[in-house]
Amino acid sequence: MRLVIARCSVDYVGKLTAHLPMAPRLVLIKADGSVSIHADDRAYKPLNWMNPPCTLREEPYEDNGAIARWTVTHGKSGERLILTIEEILHDSSHELGLDPGLQKDGVEAHLQELLAEHITTLGDGWTLIRREYPTAIGPVDILCRDDGGATVAVEIKRRGEIDGVEQLTRYLELLNRDPHLAPVRGIFAAQEIRPQARVLAADRGIDCVTLDYDALRGIEHEGTLF
Repeated sequence: MRLVIARCSVDYVGKLTAHLPMAPRLVLIKADGSVSIHADDRAYKPLNWMNPPCTLREEPYEDNGAIARWTVTHGKSGERLILTIEEILHDSSHELGLDPGLQKDGVEAHLQELLAEHITTLGDGWTLIRREYPTAIGPVDILCRDDGGATVAVEIKRRGEIDGVEQLTRYLELLNRDPHLAPVRGIFAAQEIRPQARVLAADRGIDCVTLDYDALRGIEHEGTLF
């Protein structure tokens, strides 16, 4: 991973156009080719980004105090991010190695197993496609089809937080690029879902489902699964 802190402006050129004025920003260039631009706020959400496949071209550029221009071009759409750089404050590269992936605790793993086994808990006529469906950024907990044949990605947590919704959002972005699966909608399922996570999920068009662990295990319990 390469981390660059630079004073730069950013222009997005594609179906839409967007401009970020000159300011100090963090640029992340990952081994998979993705490039994202960050400010010192918004938690981990970038101001703008380009997903792989894409290429980065760096070239000298002298105009209005600029010293370099970087152009990130998407390999399929041709959309571009153009970074006009006035000053590079930091530039370092780090080898992170193979990531072991997210390790779920026992309850989450068991919830996934139980829900996959009893997928009709989500609705009559639902069918399982696969548990741990692989994507370029990690496996989706459950991929299934609803009673109308539409594809649904399910992310399972013991406690539903905002970061889980963000994780599912990234999965959906990738899955919806596959014409054999699209359109894919999402379900965020957990034993407890925080109000902030529900608000974000609703904004992203993601449904929330509260899971009753005991009910899934077949233990009699007051109330319902949802």
